[in-house]
Amino acid sequence: MPLLDPTIWQDGPTLRGGTAPVLEPATGRTLATLDLAAPPDVAEAALRARAAQQDWARATHVERAAVLRRAGDLFAAHAEELRTWLVRESGSLPGKADFELSVAAQECYEAAALASRPTGQVLPSEAPRLSWTRRVPAGVVGVIAPFNVPLVLAVRSVAPALALGNAVLLKPDRRTAVCGGLALAAVLAAAGLPGGLLHVLPGDAATGQALVTDPHVRIVSFTGSTATGRRVGELAGRHLKRAHLELGGNSALVVLRDADVEAAVAQASWGAFFHQGQICMTAGRHLVHSSLYDEYVERLAAKADTLAVGDPFREQVHLGPLIDRTQRERVHALVEASTEQGAKLVTGGTYDDLFYRPTVLAGVADDTPAYAEEVFGPVAPVRSFATEDEAVALASAGPYGLSLGIVTPDTGRALELAERIPTGIAHINDQTVNDEAVAPFGGLGASGTGARFGGEANLEAFTELRWTTSRRTPAGHPF
Repeated sequence: MPLLDPTIWQDGPTLRGGTAPVLEPATGRTLATLDLAAPPDVAEAALRARAAQQDWARATHVERAAVLRRAGDLFAAHAEELRTWLVRESGSLPGKADFELSVAAQECYEAAALASRPTGQVLPSEAPRLSWTRRVPAGVVGVIAPFNVPLVLAVRSVAPALALGNAVLLKPDRRTAVCGGLALAAVLAAAGLPGGLLHVLPGDAATGQALVTDPHVRIVSFTGSTATGRRVGELAGRHLKRAHLELGGNSALVVLRDADVEAAVAQASWGAFFHQGQICMTAGRHLVHSSLYDEYVERLAAKADTLAVGDPFREQVHLGPLIDRTQRERVHALVEASTEQGAKLVTGGTYDDLFYRPTVLAGVADDTPAYAEEVFGPVAPVRSFATEDEAVALASAGPYGLSLGIVTPDTGRALELAERIPTGIAHINDQTVNDEAVAPFGGLGASGTGARFGGEANLEAFTELRWTTSRRTPAGHPF
């Protein structure tokens, strides 16, 4: 029996934001029709969520954990159906969709384990009393998730927030609202999540603003662009709310002098071109020792030329479509501006509709647009360095600090270099795109507010810390 029924998307009142087509980027076909939320829908959902959350917070940790474990099992049980939505709606390759489903299931299992973690400490006190801290649910958590890895980047906040006794308002990107929102809601409903605890509210910027400012929403978890994240953080701060911001990146892959070029290129092609480069951790700056530079550029371009680009639902390809024409135009404009400023287009730089060829640029400089900015497309700018100090300086430059990869057989030296480069994530002898449910995830600077997702970091992210004392008899005071 299908988990998702395209004719029945909403459990609850009809949304007021109108409708929008659910499009397949590879073909432009309409897959379904989506109801959109308007600000009044957010207010009503927040009221329902707050009411439902109070009973959910009183449920035992065993009850909450059981729902999350069943949800994890359902991702495997309905993998074929959910994979199809991920491939068709988000332009994912089947392998990338399988990865999302696997991580989504693991996020649910890890969240289930959170429910039974120790939640406080007994504190020493000068007074004759028992003094302790306890983590309590925040109440209602607002989650705003993007289009690129829609299921994982929603469930990584939704699952732990629910496991810890909260209710959730989820605003998925309207371009991937099925696999990034409605599919998750269907899984959790089938797993036994009580009604009113999860509300899926796809909509526009006004809907997102209403979610951030609603008085019942106490914590906001946002994943998306740095520009939008700044606005979310500012708005949340104005309303005295915590905002966990996982934002953009322009991550460096550093190839040291003693690296094996063939092995480095194998890392680089995946880091630069996986999911058409539409990953916040994409290797956006390839920093290669000058003695290896020419060979690296030649091999990476040759690798790019072998990669097939096409419809991942109907063909066996390496890259699928970009999410929409706006994104394609942005990618192409950055490539064209870079070549106009002197960068060499080694390969790629062309497209057919939303299918953009993997692109390699050489001879880039500090101000080359495709090197200085986050492209969010399959573009690999390559730059040389002469010394390790120069490599550190180049990798540390710029506003972002999300992920870092260093390729060298000398892992000790790589670790020393990584300590000198501001980054939230570092990988030695691997490219920059990695994710595990048990690992803290987040970046520095323009990449966000640090490692706020994953593992025990979720315990702090989605609870409030309460201090409580208890005395045997009422205390006496001077007056």
